[in-house]
Amino acid sequence: MFVGSLPVLGVLLALLSAAILSVGNLWQSRGVNLAAERAPHDASFMRLLKTPIWLGGTALFGLAILVQMGSLALAPLIVVQPIGVAALVFTTLLTTRATGKKPTRAVVTAIITSLTGVTVFVSVAALVSRQKPIGDQQLIEMMTTLAAVLIVSIVVMFAGKRGSGSPLLYVVLGGVYSGFVATLGKTVMLRVEAMFQGGHFEFGSEGLLTLLCLLGIGIASILSIYFVQYSHTCNPPDVVIAGLTVIDPALAVVLGITILQEAAGAPMWSVFAFVLAGAVAVIGVFRLAKAEDTDANEHDATAVSLSE
Repeated sequence: MFVGSLPVLGVLLALLSAAILSVGNLWQSRGVNLAAERAPHDASFMRLLKTPIWLGGTALFGLAILVQMGSLALAPLIVVQPIGVAALVFTTLLTTRATGKKPTRAVVTAIITSLTGVTVFVSVAALVSRQKPIGDQQLIEMMTTLAAVLIVSIVVMFAGKRGSGSPLLYVVLGGVYSGFVATLGKTVMLRVEAMFQGGHFEFGSEGLLTLLCLLGIGIASILSIYFVQYSHTCNPPDVVIAGLTVIDPALAVVLGITILQEAAGAPMWSVFAFVLAGAVAVIGVFRLAKAEDTDANEHDATAVSLSE
C-alpha cells in the first residue's frame, strides 16, 4: 500500500508545504500591491504577469501544492491538511521581520487560537482516522458537492455586487476551492492506486469518473487562484493565509469525514472534539481579520494626524 503508508513523512511534507506557501503568499501580496501602485486603474492579469515578484510567488504557490499532494499521498487527508495552518505562523514571522513591526497582542492571540484548534483537531484525527478505497458513489457525491458550491458561489458573487460584499468573502471562497483541490487530489491518488493493484492497469467505466475528478481539480484550481489573488487586493497577507490554512482544511476535513469516510467508526467523543476544535480554529481566523483591520485603521489615523 503506497498511499497513506508513511504518515510521519506526510506530516513533515505538510510542514514544508506550509513554509513554501507562506513565502509565496507574501510575494504574491507584494506583487499585487506593486501592480496596483504602477497602474491604479488597471488591475489586469497581464500587468501581474509583468511583475517578477508576483510570478515568483505564483511559482512557490504551485510548488507548495505539489509538496502538499506528496504529503496527502503518504497520510490521511484529515491528518495532514490541517497542518497547513503552520503557514499562518510562518507568514506572521516573515511579516514581522520584513516590516520591523511586532504583531499586536490581539494578532498573537488570534494566531494562538487558530493553532490551538488545529493542533487538537490533528491530534484527534491521528488517533481515529482510517483510509479507505474510493468507490464510484463517493466520486459522484464529491462532484455533485463541487457543482452545488459553484452554484452557491455564483449566487453569492452576484448578491455581493449589488451590495457591500465583505473582503473576507473572497478569502473564504479561495479557501473553499483550495480545499476541493486537495480533496479531489487525494481522491484521484486513491483511485489511480486501485487501478494499478495486482500489477496490471485496468481502465474501465470507473476511469471516466476519475477523469471527471481531474476536470474538477482544474476548475477548482482556477477559481481558487482567482479568489486568492483578488483577496490580496482587499485583505492583509496574514488574513489571506489564515483563510487558506483554516477554511481550506476545514472543508477538506468535512469532505474527508463525510464522503471519503476517513473517520468511519470513530467514537462519539471524537466527533464533538472535531466540531469544537474546528470552531476554535475558525474563530481565530475571524479574530485575526478583526485585529488586522483595527491595526490598519489605527495606522491610517496616525498617518493622518502626523500629516496635519
